[in-house]
Amino acid sequence: MLGKLLKKIFLADLFQGLWVTFRNQNPKYIYTEQYPAERPKVAERYRGAPRLNINPDNGETLCISCNLCALACPEALIVVTSQRNETTKRKELTTFTYDTSRCMFCGLCEDACPVDALELTQDFEMATYTREGQIWDRQMLEEGPEPTQYKC
Repeated sequence: MLGKLLKKIFLADLFQGLWVTFRNQNPKYIYTEQYPAERPKVAERYRGAPRLNINPDNGETLCISCNLCALACPEALIVVTSQRNETTKRKELTTFTYDTSRCMFCGLCEDACPVDALELTQDFEMATYTREGQIWDRQMLEEGPEPTQYKC
C-alpha cells in the first residue's frame, strides 16, 4: 500500500515511460521526410486523383458518354450527362461530375472505360476546406488539381 502511494507521488510510471521513449530516440533510427521541399515517392500502382483525358490532336475530351464508368462505380458517385448532336448523330458530353469525397479509389471506373478517357493519376494532394471542393466537374477533371506551392 505504501509502495503504490510513493509510486503515485513520485510519478514512477511517467518516468519509466519517458525512459523507454528516450532510449529509442537514437538519431540513427529517426527518419524524417522533408515533405514540402522534397516530394515523396509514390508507389507505382498508387491510384489518386482522377483525370479526364483529352485528345492531344484536337483538344476534345476522349469521353464518348457511354456511362460505363458510372455503372461500374460501386459508390455511384460519377454523373455523366450527354446530348445527342443532330448533325453528327453522336452523343456529346455536356457535364461530368466526380465526387472524390466518397471515392474508394478502387479503379473500377478506370477499367470500365472503353476509350481510356478516365484515369486515376498519382496525384495525392486533394485536400480542400469544404465538401463542395471535393466534387469535381468536367473542367477540374480535365485540368487536374493544382499542387500547392510551399515556400521553403
